[in-house]
This record gives sequence, C-alpha cells and structure tokens, in this order.
Amino acid sequence: MLIISIVPRLPPAIDGVGDYALNLASQLRKDFAIETHFLVCDPNWTGAKNIEGFAVSKLTVRSASKLLSLLSPDISTVLLHYVGYGYNKRGCPVWLVKGLERWKSSITNARLVTMFHEISASGPIWTSAFWLSRLQITLATRLVQLSDRCLTSKQFYAEILHKLSRGQHKEILAMPVFSSIAEPQQVLPLAERQRHLVVFGGSRNRLQVYQNSSAMLNRTCELLGIEKILDIGPPVNLNLSSFKSVPIVEMGKQPAAKISEILLNSQVGFLNYNPDYLAKSTIFAAYCAHGLLTVSAHCSTLPIDGIEPEKHYWLSDEQTAECKSGAELQAIANNAYAWYQSHNLSVQAQTFAQFLIKSSPTVVGQKL
Repeated sequence: MLIISIVPRLPPAIDGVGDYALNLASQLRKDFAIETHFLVCDPNWTGAKNIEGFAVSKLTVRSASKLLSLLSPDISTVLLHYVGYGYNKRGCPVWLVKGLERWKSSITNARLVTMFHEISASGPIWTSAFWLSRLQITLATRLVQLSDRCLTSKQFYAEILHKLSRGQHKEILAMPVFSSIAEPQQVLPLAERQRHLVVFGGSRNRLQVYQNSSAMLNRTCELLGIEKILDIGPPVNLNLSSFKSVPIVEMGKQPAAKISEILLNSQVGFLNYNPDYLAKSTIFAAYCAHGLLTVSAHCSTLPIDGIEPEKHYWLSDEQTAECKSGAELQAIANNAYAWYQSHNLSVQAQTFAQFLIKSSPTVVGQKL
C-alpha cells in the first residue's frame, strides 16, 4: 500500500513534525508494508528527493491548485500532519484546506487521515494570533469534518476536535508524541549509570533552562550528586563555563544514535517546559523512553494526559529540603518509562495503520 504524507518540512530542516512523520513512516513500512511518498509544503525547504528510501516531492508554490496537481489520483489515501503555522506564517493555511477539499471531492474512494499536532493559537490582543484565532478554528473545523479519521497528541485537543466535528467523529484518539531519538529495548537502573544530567533540545528550550531555571538546576545537581551536565543541541550563545554548579560539556548537535547512547548512560534529564503540554514534548518523550529521571522546572496541579508530578517527573525547587531516596527516584523513572510504552512508536504505527487501511481489522496479517 502507498500513501501520501503531507508535512511542512523534513530533515535536514529542524522540525519536530517532520521528524515525527519520518519516524512514523519508517515504522509503518517495517511493521505493515505501508510505503510513504512525502509531500513537503515549504517552498524554501532544501532537501533530497529521496530520504531513507522514501520519495519526496516539494510544493514550489503554496496554492490549492498546485497541491491538487501533486496529489496523484492513483494514490487515494493521504496522511496530513497538521500544524497551521507549518503551512502559513499566520497559521491560516486556507490554500491547504481548499486543496484537500477539492481533492476529496474529485476521487471516489479518497481517504484523509489527519494528525492534529496543533489546532489554533492564542495570544494577547495586540498579536496576530488573537485576531486570527477564529479563522484558525474555522480551518480546523473544515479539516476535522473533511477527515475520515483524526488523531492528536493531547486529550484537551481531542475534546476540542470532537466538538468541532459536530457529531461526525464519535471519538478522537489522543496519543502523546513518541521519542524521535530512539526507543531502547532495555534500560539500566539509575544507580548503574553515570552521575550525569542531560539538558537536551532546541536552542530556545535549553535557553529557558539556563536563563530561567538555573537555581533549580543547581539544586538538582546538589541533591543528586551530579558530576557533569551534558548539553546537547544547537548553540545557545551563552557562556556556560560560568555556570557555578558542575562542569557543563557542550556537545552540540549529535546524531540520534549518539544522543540515545548518552541518554542511556545518564541518570537525569532536565527540562523547562509547560507541564500541561508534556504530552507534546519530544524531549520528555526521549527522557521517558530511555528510563531517565526527568526533573521539571514546573509542575501541573492535576494529572494531564496521564502525567502526574512526583509520579512521572520530579521537582527540586527551593522548598525541597532533602532528596528522595534512590528507590523513590527509581520509581518515578519506572513510572515514566511504563507510561511511555503505552503509546510508543510501534503502538502508534499500529493505530495509524488501522486508520489508513479502510476495510479490514487486520493489517498485513497483524491483528489491531
């Protein structure tokens, strides 16, 4: 079976949605013999016409007619990875929705599966996000009603999409994102790893750690006896050697296999991220998949997407007088690892395969 997967960008561009789509395509091929032809919708994207064995086409102009011309009538199934700002700088890709509506009406057996990575943005009254949020919601409504099946990464998003579908979809499935680095089959206990703390991710995420959470980072290193901080990702343009706690090793950008090796041999993963949106964080997913103890700079007040503070991640703020026991910290890492396994890449590929293939409850001999 061959499908078209619509994405904003693919590697070598740094794009979480593109990484997600590429990893998913690889697993769909491996487990269900579903091949993917990618359609990249950023005219400025520069990349190969074949990535990891997948054919790639690029939209040279963002228009409904150009999109329609690249959606082959011989391929009746499209998987859309939707994030408004990936297809339009104001988050309102009218051309994309119009093109898919025209495609859907032109093919008798057309099937559209949409993964909503985002729905709409919000912001203060002086921002474009505020003034365009209604149009963004309108486009999301048209997409959810046009789609045969929908998925998203947060339960809150699923509830919004269910309302927007106006009864068309009985259920919108929510699955937190998987790790784009790797999913090791076995992980060592924390006590058998190096006393290393990892700060991993894009420049902005890591800047928030060093600029806004330095006290907690210091406290974490002190309580856990951390000997070294490993900084992984693009440069943050800060003088990290001035950090007083423990030595920081700036490792820069690394291949996925090397990052996985580092995570497997480290005890702690630190992040500064809105705790209500951890289900969307590929950084948190990578920490969980590698069995690290995640330390967060913030905590939610209620369980969200099955994630609970002190159960799936730990805080070491100023009120933390002493560290938990090794067994308690290991339990947190174990809980996070177990939570991740319920929606890992294999599980998600199985779900997507079921949605992409219409007729049968089995896909390539495997029960779903």
